[in-house]
Amino acid sequence: MPTDDGSPAGESGAPRLGRRPSTTQAELSHVALTLFAERGFEDTTVDDIAAAAGIGRRTFFRYFASKNDLPWGDFEAQLDRMRAYLDGLPDDLPLMDAVCASVIEFNRIPPEEVPWHRQRMRLLLGVPALLAHSTLKFQAWRDVVAEYAARRLEVPADTLEPQALAWTMLGIALSAYEQWLVHEDADLTELLESALRMLGERFAT
Repeated sequence: MPTDDGSPAGESGAPRLGRRPSTTQAELSHVALTLFAERGFEDTTVDDIAAAAGIGRRTFFRYFASKNDLPWGDFEAQLDRMRAYLDGLPDDLPLMDAVCASVIEFNRIPPEEVPWHRQRMRLLLGVPALLAHSTLKFQAWRDVVAEYAARRLEVPADTLEPQALAWTMLGIALSAYEQWLVHEDADLTELLESALRMLGERFAT
């Protein structure tokens, strides 16, 4: 059981002073994003983040396996929600419509999270040290799309059609994010909808 300061019982016998401990993944991610913005990703250590959050180093690793995982938040849970969303769609919905809807839903950001999400995506798309790790995360995202498409098409997930669709959806999402980061007044959902609509209309001829 965690103690009141967010650390496992026995990690520290003395109460911590300073800011209120951050003991959820979301709170810890926000603390880290703030430090990354102030100091830079590579110049911020796990110890820096733990100290700013008011938790111990061991507690940090209960929430995240590494510093590279911080900008991603609880990505596995998000992928699980995407799978559940796709599985809940009717089978008579056209495949492209289903996948497009899931991409929009996956990237729907609550208004209060938008500033944090901008910081997060600037890191993920702009910090060289994160690119290799991001490749693994993007692959996991593509797998969700490919597995759903494979089920609908009744083909293996590693065959051309599911893989091509998954890569296309990732490219659409990343292109929308690049525009969103450049234009501060842009709406991410509108960018995604516009890009997906263009895919269906302009490239169909």
